[in-house]
Amino acid sequence: MPATFPFQIAPLPQPTPERQLAVFADVGGLEDYYQLFLDYGFGGTAACWAEHLETIVEEHQPALLEELEFASGGLSFIVCVPNQAVAEQFLACVLPFFSSPERLQKYLALADPGDFFE
Repeated sequence: MPATFPFQIAPLPQPTPERQLAVFADVGGLEDYYQLFLDYGFGGTAACWAEHLETIVEEHQPALLEELEFASGGLSFIVCVPNQAVAEQFLACVLPFFSSPERLQKYLALADPGDFFE
């Protein structure tokens, strides 16, 4: 599988038939990303990431939302998925916007803080 930074994929500790894997990012450890969110008027928290990533999926692959369960736990963004294929679809959708600080900056420059809660 290609690079997934800043995300990782891992089995859920207590999987269910609908949720086998977690795609997650250690938001607290990504200072460059956090600062970019702040610079553009967003919170930069895990909940902020969840809101932006859900919006990206909704705009680019709305049917995929039915397969995803977004969450945030402390300093980690988490989305639970049923299998590896869905994890890869999610990453293919969001990595063009989140795979580097430069790409995130381009995305955030076009995003309106008034459209988001976090």
